[in-house]
Amino acid sequence: MSDSARVAAQQSDERVGVTDDSAAVAEQLAVVFDAGAREFDRLTPTVWGPAGQALAFQLRLRPGDTVLDVCAGAGASAIPAAAAVGPTGLVHAVDVADDLLELGRVTASDRALRNIEFVRADATRWEPPSNVPGGRYDVLSCSYGIFFLPHPNHATARLLQLLRPVARVGMTVWRRGALEQVTRAYFDAVARHVPDAPRAGRPSPLELFDTPDALRAWLSRFGAASVEVNELSNLIPLSPEFAWDLVLGSALRAPLLPLGPDVVEAVRLDYLSLLTERDVEVVDASTLVATAIVVR
Repeated sequence: MSDSARVAAQQSDERVGVTDDSAAVAEQLAVVFDAGAREFDRLTPTVWGPAGQALAFQLRLRPGDTVLDVCAGAGASAIPAAAAVGPTGLVHAVDVADDLLELGRVTASDRALRNIEFVRADATRWEPPSNVPGGRYDVLSCSYGIFFLPHPNHATARLLQLLRPVARVGMTVWRRGALEQVTRAYFDAVARHVPDAPRAGRPSPLELFDTPDALRAWLSRFGAASVEVNELSNLIPLSPEFAWDLVLGSALRAPLLPLGPDVVEAVRLDYLSLLTERDVEVVDASTLVATAIVVR
């Protein structure tokens, strides 16, 4: 990434008031995702796993590559990356949620993968450790995570500095409209019991890159070339159990944390009732999978 592209990205964040609050955001996310680790794990086969596999494939990983996987969760993209780069490669899977990382460690151990390290750390402050050849990675990967970073432009610019002069970058994000019906029903249910809770439809960092054209343009601002964006269609039949796991195993859980069990149960019942009333039978978990070459 050129110096001018890096400066432009940072200035964009500065115009919206960047502050050094990444540590506080990281701790909040850790609490939410650690609380939902069991449900997060149950979502892996249908939600996180397909996107992670698609991202690892589209990155065209090679034996011996070194990969930094940020917002790694339980390793949905990091574990297939480790399989792809083989014993001569290395994957650092970085996340703030200890319980998710432990799930990843167990999976990696079950698969006898010894080339992957799950590390609790704030991705926005990560520095390559001494076992990364030359102190720079070949690949940066982030599945369903870039929109959680406090200031995506600034954070991405910094992460790209951890790569070799010519490197590959990949990410997955929700496609515009994905999860919309279930999240709207959920926040409507929450609002019945928590009047000042966040509402669906409020501005989100995801709006920076939730269409193929927007995602291509966003990556290009960092000097990315050969940008490839594919849509992974993922339409999941909705059951009451899956609908509630989707809440408890994701960031949607956050508004429930301060509530008592009786209120949480009331929210659950209202949420499921709204889904039935609105004839929501399928969860649209469609995802954009993007990869690019970055030259610094």
